[in-house]
Amino acid sequence: MSVSPSAPPSASPSASSARSAPTQADLFDFVRRTAADSELIASLPLDPEGRTWVRLEGPGGSEAWLIGWPPGTGTGWHDHADSVGAFLTAAGELKENALAVRLPTDGWKTLELTDSVDRERRLPAGQGRSFGRHHVHEVLNESSDRHAISVHAYYPPLPQIRRYSRSGPILRLEQVERPEDWQ
Repeated sequence: MSVSPSAPPSASPSASSARSAPTQADLFDFVRRTAADSELIASLPLDPEGRTWVRLEGPGGSEAWLIGWPPGTGTGWHDHADSVGAFLTAAGELKENALAVRLPTDGWKTLELTDSVDRERRLPAGQGRSFGRHHVHEVLNESSDRHAISVHAYYPPLPQIRRYSRSGPILRLEQVERPEDWQ
């Protein structure tokens, strides 16, 4: 379910993002400030079964989203291609599973991962992270009874998302989505 915001939060970009592309630090500062806007966070309609989202005006031409996560939902394994990003939990708790290895960007369908590449991070309200290009992760709300809400920002705006399946150490590229697929 997607809803349109009645009014995006006012986001005054930092001095560095006003002159050039926003950095990971600029994006993290934006998601931190936006997640602290309790009125905005409370305005997000929450669906008991599916994620909800509202597009926000991000700093310096970035793409930003306010996302509601029902209990037991997640993204599945994916990356954001050439975009850098940041996200922060505004309510509830999210878990991020990530790969601490840079994968080849093209020319493969199946990879076998070593044991040492998995990273797990719990992100309660007020906690988040930034990440670089080609960061492979999945984000989950493992609560059985509580929604989570988060704020995300990406620059450049998402050119594509690659989706993966994972079975033990085997990671498979399943699908490449482009913005026109999300309309």
